[in-house]
Amino acid sequence: MRGKIWIQIAIACGIAALICCASGTAVDQPIVFATFAEQPHQLDNIRIMSESIRRFGGEHRNAPIWLYVPQALKDRKSGALNRLSELNVEIKTSTAPEDALWFFFARKIFASGQAEADAEGKAAILAWLDDDTIVLQEPREFILPESKSLGYRPVMHKNIGLLYTEPVDAFWARAYEKMSVPESSLFPMVTPADGDTIRPYFNAGCMVVRPERHILRRWGEYFTALYQDSLLAEFCRQDVAKRIFIHQAALTGAILNHVEQNDMLEFSNRINYPIFFKEMFGAKRDFRNLQDVVTFRYETYFRNPAPDWYEQLQGPADKIDWLKQHLNKK
Repeated sequence: MRGKIWIQIAIACGIAALICCASGTAVDQPIVFATFAEQPHQLDNIRIMSESIRRFGGEHRNAPIWLYVPQALKDRKSGALNRLSELNVEIKTSTAPEDALWFFFARKIFASGQAEADAEGKAAILAWLDDDTIVLQEPREFILPESKSLGYRPVMHKNIGLLYTEPVDAFWARAYEKMSVPESSLFPMVTPADGDTIRPYFNAGCMVVRPERHILRRWGEYFTALYQDSLLAEFCRQDVAKRIFIHQAALTGAILNHVEQNDMLEFSNRINYPIFFKEMFGAKRDFRNLQDVVTFRYETYFRNPAPDWYEQLQGPADKIDWLKQHLNKK
């Protein structure tokens, strides 16, 4: 009798496993963190990011961390790469088309698509983060509800974007045309730094996706369509800001055309919090209070920080002390 019971249990477990696989929910990991480095100094940033995940990531502190680099950077076999390996960061390589490299962040775009492809079938969620990200609390928001395929934050400020009420300029008109973005897909979003209401314009440094939706791979496809367009290339030659941020225009099209708004989750302002953004780029408010912050970005601030930067921050003393110890080493 006991043998029959164990056989029945085994059969039931096997059926459950088959159902799980058939429904596409059988994955190895609930979440994978992934990022990209093109320059050696970014490896130091990623070490701090990785240490912050291992220290403050809560249930996800031991989640896989994947770093994508060009082959040339991996071939340097630097001590920085060895230190990342000690944090169980897996080093992977990615490539980008040669004709794309005149445009800023081109390598990062194609690395994100590679990460998404690598994660499909292995992770339920892929968190794609820029190298200047630090985690201060368990990022529960990253575990998207079943009804959502994309978690995002708006761009910090308007930049080359458009206010929601202003007419479309020639650059965006051409970009919308090349990407076949319909007017009906546009919706307002508010910039964290200035509180401006703008047309859709997504932050490319913090995106959480379901890999099977191919959002990041489409980003590369849309970027290719834009940078190979002669008119848009001319706009970029005339205006370096457009050359820098055309990658975000491509991301906007990839998302709007393939993800319904009700399938997106705009993360709270506790995610991708831009510390010292006002000091670096100007803003209508300060970003110095880390009390409830889950992840933050620091851009280039710590290349030449104020001597007393840690005294300007508000929040848990132990976390500010941790940041002082780690970021003062940069």
